[in-house]
This record gives sequence, C-alpha cells and structure tokens, in this order.
Amino acid sequence: MAGRVEGKVALITGGGSGIGRATALLFGREGARVIVADYNAEGGERTAKEIRNAGGAAEFHAADMANPAEVEALIGKIVAAHGRLDCAFNNAGIEGQMASTSECSLDNWDRVIAINLSGVFYCMKYEIAQMLKQGGGAIVNTSSAAGLIGLAGAPAYVAAKHGVAGLTKTAALEFAQRGIRVNAVCPGFIRTPMVERVLDRGAFNEEQIFAAEPMHRMGKPEEIAEAVLWLCSDASSFVTGLPMPVDGGFVAQ
Repeated sequence: MAGRVEGKVALITGGGSGIGRATALLFGREGARVIVADYNAEGGERTAKEIRNAGGAAEFHAADMANPAEVEALIGKIVAAHGRLDCAFNNAGIEGQMASTSECSLDNWDRVIAINLSGVFYCMKYEIAQMLKQGGGAIVNTSSAAGLIGLAGAPAYVAAKHGVAGLTKTAALEFAQRGIRVNAVCPGFIRTPMVERVLDRGAFNEEQIFAAEPMHRMGKPEEIAEAVLWLCSDASSFVTGLPMPVDGGFVAQ
C-alpha cells in the first residue's frame, strides 16, 4: 500500500528537533523523499540518518532561514537534484525571551521576527516560484495557538505567529487557482525542546499548562506531524488558507 506522500519531494525546515523532526520522520515513513533543513547540523543530520536507516530517502542541508540568500540557494539545490518540490513545511522557529511588551529588548524583537516571520516569508517566496513552474504544490507553515490569541510576556513571538497566519491566508488566496495550497498548523503546548526550555526558565510550569489545556496534557510532536501530513496530502485537496489549531482545545475556550 502506497504511503500518503509516496514519491513526493518534501522540504522540512527546523527538521533537527521537535515538531520538525517528528514530521520529517513521518514523511519518510509515508514515502516522501525528505529534505531536512536546519541551522543545527548535528540535529538535522541525525534526523536524515534515522529516516535512511528506516529505509526511507532523506538528505540534510544546513541553512539559516533568516538569510534569504541561503533560502534561495536551498530551494535551488533541491530543484537541481530532484527536479521539483511538491511539499514544504516551513517550521523553523525560536521562542525568544519572555518579557512584557515594554521590557522586550530590540535585539529579541529583531531576532524572533527575522526567524519566525521573515524566514517563513523567504521560504514561501522561493517555494511558490518553483511550484508555479511545475504546476502546483502544498505548503504548510508553523504558526501557533499564539498566532490566534494573545500570550502575555511574548510580544515578538505572538506578533510573528500572527504574521505567519496572515501570510498563509494571503498566499492561499493568491494561488488557489494555480494548484498551490497554503495552510498553517497552530500548535498549542507541545512537549518539545523549545517548550522544555521555557519551562526551565520558570516562565510557567507544567501544572499551569495542564490547567490551561482542556485535555489537561501537553501535545506530542507526532500529533502535529499528522496534521501537517494531512494538509500536504491529496486527502486535503479542498483545504487552503486554514490556520489549523492542533492544541487540545486551548483556543476554543
């Protein structure tokens, strides 16, 4: 039985850990040729190797998504090697520092916006250009539950993730008649290295998360990966422009 993305060329940014890693592994199991991209070479290489060891096809490319020249070069390498780009999961991101709007440093603001918002725009810009040439494709961006509601103490992160949701909707409208679907996943509290870092800093604790989540638990990276896979697969062929909460009901409250 063929996998859900059998034979497709799929780019996963931020594939070295967390949600990106879980998604890359799932795409590999489901038959895609996976291009893992990450700033962290060690993590990215580990993900690609794990896919290959399981019998899948994968390669790693180091790239800084906040650098448009590196993003353009990455897409060029993928097309030169494989002739096309069918799916892209623009997932690379950082949490930044927790601080109120008045206390958020300019450096923190610039860095979070550069990676979490501008980086997604750069990826979309060059991915869409290629998908137009080949006649279609599917893009999924990582927004956040914080891209749908406010979150005190994270102004840069919230602004960036709201921006990703807006970019997603705009591009979806622009290319809906040209075979390109653009959607976003909006994860809630997911047990990833990024969330663990926030917990370690004491911004909040697990008990507070469990109390805030209607399901009274954190999500797993694999649960986000399944949503990304569906949005990239033909099963979601009539879905575009959707910022999809995968958050245990958090934003439904």
